[in-house]
Amino acid sequence: MRKGKKYVDSAKQIDRSKQYDPAEALATVVSTAKAKFDETVELHVKLGVDSRHADQQVRGAIVLPHGTGKQVRVLVFAKGAKAAEAEAAGADFVGAEDMVERIQKENFFDYDVVIATPDMMGLVGRLGKVLGPKGLMPNPKAGTVSMDVAKAVQESKAGKIEYRLDKTNIIHCPIGKASFGQEKLTDNFNALMGAIIKAKPSAAKGQYVKSCVVASTMGPGVKVNSAKLAD
Repeated sequence: MRKGKKYVDSAKQIDRSKQYDPAEALATVVSTAKAKFDETVELHVKLGVDSRHADQQVRGAIVLPHGTGKQVRVLVFAKGAKAAEAEAAGADFVGAEDMVERIQKENFFDYDVVIATPDMMGLVGRLGKVLGPKGLMPNPKAGTVSMDVAKAVQESKAGKIEYRLDKTNIIHCPIGKASFGQEKLTDNFNALMGAIIKAKPSAAKGQYVKSCVVASTMGPGVKVNSAKLAD
């Protein structure tokens, strides 16, 4: 695939054979983010685990110190007092059966996070086939199945992100926007990496963090020295 001129120019500024310290890597990502829009900066971490085994899953959620820079739209499945709490906390959409019907009949997906009270999970389960593949299914580990809907909404709005392994044992997560600058991105990077390292399964053997790369939406990847992170 042919790369654009900006990408090629940016790639020239990166030493492919080098593994950078996190702060230096993120400073490089910021300086090579040349798109006309504010690019998202992502972290890609390959772990020495096997996601096919239940005891080697790595999954959780964390509120990034500086958020993600993205306006997060939240849908809450709740009734009565809990629905009122969700609305007061700033949820964009709140509903129950009516919302299930809207998603099924109108293909409604104008939201980034779905939260549900535990009593609503039987109802939300009907949407598993459509919410699951989009990574939107509420999950207790991610804090999106909770009786404290106000807290769940506020954390999502503040920049809470969920991290989980894909089928190739890699975690892909946004850690902010290029406009954040190196310092804020480094804070977010350290917070997320700290959470991933803390979540190391006891069944994991050998080197835990195999490789780590940071990149902006349109820019080339920059390798981070994973030995300096923790193991």
